[in-house]
Amino acid sequence: MTPAQLADSVLAAVRAARASGDLVVDDAAVPGQTKVERPKNREHGDYATNIAMQLAKPAGRPPGEVAEAIAKHLATTPGVSRVDVAGPGFLNITLDAAAQGEIAAQVVTAGATYGRSDALAGQRVNLEFISANPTGPLHLGHTRWAAVGDAMGRVIEAAGATVAREFYINDRGIQMDRFGASLAAAATGEPVPEDGYQGAYIGDLAAEVVKEHPDYVDLPEPQRMEAFRDAGYALQLAQQKAVLDGFRTHFDVWASERAMHDSGAVDRGLAKLREQGHVFDADGAVWLRTTDFGDDKDRVLVKADGALTYFASDTAYYLDKRARGFDVCIYLLGADHHGYVNRLRTVASCAGDDPDFNIQVLIGQLVKILKDGEEVKLSKRAGDIVTLEEFVEEVGVDAGRYTLCRYPVDSPLTLDIAEMTLQKAENPVFYVQYAHARISSVIRNAADLGLVATLDGFDAGLLEHEREGDLLGKLAEFSRVVASAAELREPHRVARFLEELAGTYHRFYDGCRVLPMGDEAVTDLNRARLLLCAATRQVLANGLDLLGVSAPERM
Repeated sequence: MTPAQLADSVLAAVRAARASGDLVVDDAAVPGQTKVERPKNREHGDYATNIAMQLAKPAGRPPGEVAEAIAKHLATTPGVSRVDVAGPGFLNITLDAAAQGEIAAQVVTAGATYGRSDALAGQRVNLEFISANPTGPLHLGHTRWAAVGDAMGRVIEAAGATVAREFYINDRGIQMDRFGASLAAAATGEPVPEDGYQGAYIGDLAAEVVKEHPDYVDLPEPQRMEAFRDAGYALQLAQQKAVLDGFRTHFDVWASERAMHDSGAVDRGLAKLREQGHVFDADGAVWLRTTDFGDDKDRVLVKADGALTYFASDTAYYLDKRARGFDVCIYLLGADHHGYVNRLRTVASCAGDDPDFNIQVLIGQLVKILKDGEEVKLSKRAGDIVTLEEFVEEVGVDAGRYTLCRYPVDSPLTLDIAEMTLQKAENPVFYVQYAHARISSVIRNAADLGLVATLDGFDAGLLEHEREGDLLGKLAEFSRVVASAAELREPHRVARFLEELAGTYHRFYDGCRVLPMGDEAVTDLNRARLLLCAATRQVLANGLDLLGVSAPERM
């Protein structure tokens, strides 16, 4: 019996108590759903609920009396062995071994789909989690978003939503011309302009452009700059895509700022807001009246000289996403973008949307990397940044993704390369992966004995040891954890759950012998415990997959 099934049984007991007259309360007072939780002290049962305290006031009775009325009917539920009333009105519920043991069968039956739900079913989510200039390699800040954003997309999909992962290419503006000038200078042996881009990668890119287009060096200005700019743009963007693919981060949409302007989407967006009365002219400029929705000042869209502001692009971009049919637009932005939060929310309000639903802006904090006790600040290729590519070369994809995903995004990170690559239980990613590999070894050893994890002949009632109950209870929590991680946009909850599950499994394995020893005959208990091992391995694999981390069978 899963927690969701037990919660349904609790509500069924409430309805039965009302029907019998044991509980008198208006139908409107009975919640449409409730939840049960694992108590910290297992002496208090397998699950607990505070439904009686919720109903006490509308019932006009003390919580304890309401709890007793519900307990009378809940105790008759198949699979429930005992219901106790505790404290101010908690219902402590103990399941029989067979009901709890069925969790293992449910996990094995569901396989890779276990943990998925319909918590966010019907929502179309646009998740923008990297916004970068195509003028250089992706850096450490992008690396955090590449890991967290991709994992966030996975858990939101697991909760039933449709997700489009979007990369916003900042390919419009003066920085692109500076990029082109830097490449052209490097190709012709001239000094890179002071306001240009430095780093060995500029020389490498320039050489690639010349290899493909040797005639570019002979072009007159400004054609030479434009040619190198456009060719370098294509090469640098391809390099960013390749590095992200190697980091197991894939995008459904590569949105070009330049293309958005060229298509007329910006003009159409501003015209729409003007029709709605939110755009006005003053001092020769064009403004968005954001103060109507709580902003501290109105925002300029078009300057007096006719130049569009970045805010104009941001405004049109949000409207474009909504026009494409997305219900929720999530932005994952860097630590220097705090000012964007309220601005983007007011854009949503101006568009007639609900800023508490249709848009969500998350701000990620900075990451520092230590090597041999010293902060790593410089890149071999980029000069003044640590690149995603070099980070992966140092720590690997699994360690990099897992470590970046296991912390809330709003917390600054200082990561030590030695700790991230440590092959010991102190390293969380190793600890979780080792649990999966350990179970895989048990299943291989079982196969050597002719023992296979199968539902045929599985007797869930044999899993009555305390350590078995702990493990089953932890497996049952997975769906709730995934749904919570999706709704709160916090994939780190999955990582922390996996660490708890790994620890629970190791304690189970130490306290419950799975395979027969020596000449011992194979028993139904061996079979039941092996299925429990298989279920645990499945949940570990499913959870690691949500983080984009591999689940090795040998370590």
